[in-house]
Amino acid sequence: MEISRWVLLLSFFLCLFASGCFSIENFHQAFPIVEPDPGHTKLRLAREGLEAIERITTPIAAVAVIGPYRSGKSFLLNQLLSLSCFEGFGVGHMRDTKTKGIWVWGTPIELDIDGVSTSVLYLDTEGFESVGKSNVYDDRIFALANVMSSVLIYNLPETIREADISRLSFAVELAEEFYGRVKGQDVAFEPAKLLWLIQRDFLQGKSVQEMVDEALRRVPNNDGDKNIEMVNQIRDSLAVMGDNSTAFSLPQPHLQRTKLCDMKDGELDPIYVRKREQLKQLVAGIIRPKIVQGKTLNGKEFVYFLEQILEALNKGEIPSTGSLVEVFNKGILDRCLKLYSEKMEKLGLPLSETALQDAHERSRDEAMQVFDQQHFGRHHAKKSVMQLDEEIEKVYKNVIMANEYQSSKLCEALYTGCEDKMDQLQVLRLPSMAKFNAGFLQCNQSFELECVGPSKANYEQRMKKMLGKSRSLFIKEYNHRLFNWLVAFSLVMVVVGRFIIKFILIEIGAWILFIFLETYTRMFWSAESLYYNPAWHFIVATWETLVYSPILDLDRWALPMGFMLAIAIVYWRCYGGRKHGTRWLLPLYNNHKSGPNRPRSD
Repeated sequence: MEISRWVLLLSFFLCLFASGCFSIENFHQAFPIVEPDPGHTKLRLAREGLEAIERITTPIAAVAVIGPYRSGKSFLLNQLLSLSCFEGFGVGHMRDTKTKGIWVWGTPIELDIDGVSTSVLYLDTEGFESVGKSNVYDDRIFALANVMSSVLIYNLPETIREADISRLSFAVELAEEFYGRVKGQDVAFEPAKLLWLIQRDFLQGKSVQEMVDEALRRVPNNDGDKNIEMVNQIRDSLAVMGDNSTAFSLPQPHLQRTKLCDMKDGELDPIYVRKREQLKQLVAGIIRPKIVQGKTLNGKEFVYFLEQILEALNKGEIPSTGSLVEVFNKGILDRCLKLYSEKMEKLGLPLSETALQDAHERSRDEAMQVFDQQHFGRHHAKKSVMQLDEEIEKVYKNVIMANEYQSSKLCEALYTGCEDKMDQLQVLRLPSMAKFNAGFLQCNQSFELECVGPSKANYEQRMKKMLGKSRSLFIKEYNHRLFNWLVAFSLVMVVVGRFIIKFILIEIGAWILFIFLETYTRMFWSAESLYYNPAWHFIVATWETLVYSPILDLDRWALPMGFMLAIAIVYWRCYGGRKHGTRWLLPLYNNHKSGPNRPRSD
């Protein structure tokens, strides 16, 4: 006994947490899915009804009944579901309305539609024009039922009033926004088929369709009344939507309406029973699964769709198709913005401002073209277009900032490199104007080619000043350093020609160069005057030819060549004289004052 009690307790807790624990009979009742807020102006979701829908795994279709309060909507739904008043939707016999918000029957009707098993939900809505509610609340109820349903039954007693037509303004707006899509493209959601249900015994010789057509004819408006004109516009739009609407008449089931819930089919008017069955067949024939953005919805997807729609309809003071357009265009807007961002991310920054602007315009046009092809809505889509343009501009501003940073970074690196290059050229071991000019030109060209972007103009000015200063400083020091080099070189060559290789012509040439340099500067008081002498120009030209050429850069190879030359001289001094004798083509110093073969004087 104790064990059985524990088993039952464990089973109870498992049922609380496990999905699918409840049998289908648990859902054989009506559940609220949307309820009014305390102020009875906006709507909010009811969790228990959503759970009843979420368990459905097959495509969903919905039949919603709308109309004035106490017009028999709940009774009609029970008749369509073959349910009594005691087990189906609650039926009110008092002045206050029974149904609050929107209710759903927890057990869907399973139909085979075009070979697809479809779960058909039946929705009961709160009646229009009941006491204690605002018109805005009624509009939200109607708008939500209109968007949710696959078939919208407009239940009207006796006749079609002007107010009944005005209620359909939202349906007209939806038609203008969403139904005019290009053939072959996905629509935001399939429009609900409008079923005019007129509960009237006598139609005075007219068919119900003729009655509806007559109600939708334009009313003369000679005085230009704005309200009449607005209703006439709705009439015109509803007439255009004729392919999406159907009219049906249903007589009263019995004269004693307060006792309808206690009656069986055999007690009801036979004509009513026959017409009711025809209505069931009509609904089953025209209903289709709910299509949202090209695909059917299962239970969880339908609930998510409902959440989106309700959030949109609760925005602002009144429900608008514009808010629905924003909901459906949000995903497309995000995709188009992502497309633009990906295009801009592929750019190799930095770029010139013109190139970046061209890339921005190309990417923006492509994103806008995709949005134009895929967006929903005709009139209110302009707001989504403006929003996409604003988001693109935000991304573009970030790209501009990134381009400025990358441009500054690149140009700064090039500027620093050229600055270091100029500093190196200032301290050449062997000063060369040709080498400086080559480095100067290379820096300038590489900067012009590689530095791009908005920072280029600023760095061009800095580069110009830096190169100008470097050039002026080099020219100022060039002649002075070259003069000192030549003085030192002449003295070195005197030593080399006299003591190392003992080549008199080298010594003589070195002495001539040294004397010229020193004498000229002493005669004219400064070395600067020497720099204008033609002989100095010849010396400079010779120096430049020796020091730097496209083939040989003596500044780079001076040490290796000097080392090799020193080795050659040492080798020649040690071994060259023995091998080739002492015969020279040019005069050498003769230090042999005496020798073993010299004749004696005595």
